[in-house]
Amino acid sequence: MDEHLSFYIDGQWVQPEGRRTLDVINPATEESFARIALGTEADVHDAVSAAKRAFSSYSRTSRKERIDLLESILSVYKKRYDDIALAISQEMGAPTSLAKQAQAGAGLGHIQQGIAALKTMEFEELINTTLVVREPIGVCGLITPWNWPLNQISCKVVPALGTGCTMVLKPSEVAPISAIVFTEILHEAGVPAGVYNLVNGDGPTVGHAISSHPGIDMVSFTGSTRAGIQVAKAAADTVKRVHQELGGKSPNIILDDADFEAAITHGARGCFLNSGQSCNAPTRLLVPRNRQQEVAAIARRIAETTAVGDPRSPETTIGPVVSEVQFNRIQDLIAAGIREGATLVTGGPGRPEGLNRGYYVRPTVFADVTNDMTIAREEIFGPVLSILPYESEDEALAIANDTIYGLSSYVTSGDPERARRIARDIRAGMVHLNGAGGDLAAPFGGYKQSGNGREWGRYGFEDYLEVKSMFGYNPAQKAS
Repeated sequence: MDEHLSFYIDGQWVQPEGRRTLDVINPATEESFARIALGTEADVHDAVSAAKRAFSSYSRTSRKERIDLLESILSVYKKRYDDIALAISQEMGAPTSLAKQAQAGAGLGHIQQGIAALKTMEFEELINTTLVVREPIGVCGLITPWNWPLNQISCKVVPALGTGCTMVLKPSEVAPISAIVFTEILHEAGVPAGVYNLVNGDGPTVGHAISSHPGIDMVSFTGSTRAGIQVAKAAADTVKRVHQELGGKSPNIILDDADFEAAITHGARGCFLNSGQSCNAPTRLLVPRNRQQEVAAIARRIAETTAVGDPRSPETTIGPVVSEVQFNRIQDLIAAGIREGATLVTGGPGRPEGLNRGYYVRPTVFADVTNDMTIAREEIFGPVLSILPYESEDEALAIANDTIYGLSSYVTSGDPERARRIARDIRAGMVHLNGAGGDLAAPFGGYKQSGNGREWGRYGFEDYLEVKSMFGYNPAQKAS
């Protein structure tokens, strides 16, 4: 078993203040493969102190110096790419192909986009005789989840580095190994001591200490809405900026003029991808009522041909979900769907046939779902697709917007203008038109209880900057 019992503080690996440790479980085997130390409030304080000391010099670095640093990180990241993919697969169960192509690839993409954004971003603007300056906000607390670990770490760390901030990162204690590899990458790339610090630990201890620490100027959190609320409450007493990327229950509206075979296939695969563990997964499939039977047959075929199994096998489409806690929650929600009267099309409770160990979930499809059912209201975070029939376009839009969430949504129509019109009326931060994928240069984030602020590309830099007005600034005026 690998042991990672140190934290990265002030440019070196140091022993923690406390003695608690945690085994990291491989969800495919239910066996521990690594052990980490769990941090304390004192560890967070040491990391914040290091970040505060480093801020005075790092915040004054030039654009070129920060671009050079990010390019160095990019170079080392490419060298350690396979190590990152392996860590992700082991800690959260992603199939090897997904870990390499999408999971590790997302981290790489955010570094590249961060460099591109930094090269063109304007940090000063003259308005009349006022110079408006955008400056680094200060010490940032970064709290990241387990489902897309390097995606979320890189899209927080990169803009923090790019704007001249210093930081303390707490990755998920469920999937911390890829963050340790990432830390090794930053160290080798030459990130100055104290600029980046890593403290492992749980949310109630380390997460709370970061959120409430008076020395932290901004906290960026990705995770559940419930936990995000706790972060905001803990941060309120120090009036620090809070950025939240939270949950979702994304509607996927298929209009009556769509290519149903293509649209349902794409939507179901998107729902099951990463074992359903994506906040923007298209989990609510809205279809014309008179075509629900046809839709259910297509979705059933996709579910039953989705290969669930060992992440190391090239035949595997989806691996296990991340933990026993997550597995049990998904089982409870599947049971709720059956109990509340939804029609179970395929899948259902228990593990897939032939798998008696590991947190594997059967790809599940429900039909005849109404928007008041638990499976339509709560974020399941598993490979569970709910088909909701509608009678009219207006009803489809009403169902889509009838949720506490507003992260992502999907609209498919044979008429692009019709899809765009529907998209404008959806209350969500992102809309995918006719199967379009995401764009790492465009903003990612949601409305309502899906959070606030935006990540990715140049929009991802915004929350790491303060705005200062320097009145009476006349560049033509000479010094006396």
